[in-house]
Amino acid sequence: MSSKTASLDGLAQFERTTSIWGPITLGLGFLVSLAAALFAAFGTGLGITGQEVWTAFGIVFATFGIIAVVEPISYYPILGRSAMYQAFMIGNIANKLLPSAIIAQTDLGEKPGTRRAELIAGAAIIGAAAVHILSLIVFVGFLGTWLLGVLPPGLIAVARLYILAAVFGAVTVQAVVAMKNPRTTIIAAVVSAIVVFGVIRIAPALTNYATAVSVVAVILVAWFARNRSVEPASSEAPSSIGH
Repeated sequence: MSSKTASLDGLAQFERTTSIWGPITLGLGFLVSLAAALFAAFGTGLGITGQEVWTAFGIVFATFGIIAVVEPISYYPILGRSAMYQAFMIGNIANKLLPSAIIAQTDLGEKPGTRRAELIAGAAIIGAAAVHILSLIVFVGFLGTWLLGVLPPGLIAVARLYILAAVFGAVTVQAVVAMKNPRTTIIAAVVSAIVVFGVIRIAPALTNYATAVSVVAVILVAWFARNRSVEPASSEAPSSIGH
């Protein structure tokens, strides 16, 4: 058996393993989170009724339910199957894990959508999670109160105002550089601007769904406006199952 064949067999076994343990670990995480929430609601004497729980669930689902569909579709082409399991178990995907994966893939010269890119994304997510946990222990667990007391209130206010925009701006630029697809980039910018500055102003009720509408619209427009004359490059090492 050649080394290339052995490598492909190893990747196939890796995919089978992640296909089994990924849903199991996510399911266990969901049950633990749900049990904690139910205990807080009904086991601590707060007097919360079942009807109040379902009402709150309905409000949250109506607002963010579409994101549960849009986010996996948006992240999957970059992260791949195994890294997706990691990302949704850890959380903070858009502002931490996705940028880490994109930067790692760019630095190693790998375009998203291949097996190697999926493995790179998984390794980057592990590194990002380790750094995050370490920084939380040091800067929040040990130095959190002291650090907040030392920083000027004005600096904290400015950070709260601009930090989220800075993070997502950096992620957007990095994604554009990594994908190297001007056509899709222009489509995404134009469609998103139309949704945010046009559709939302005409229909303010869609404000909470602006991101979801933009993502779905960009996917559809980019698909129909793609360059059909360019054939995908063949590779001896095909992309992972489902890519």
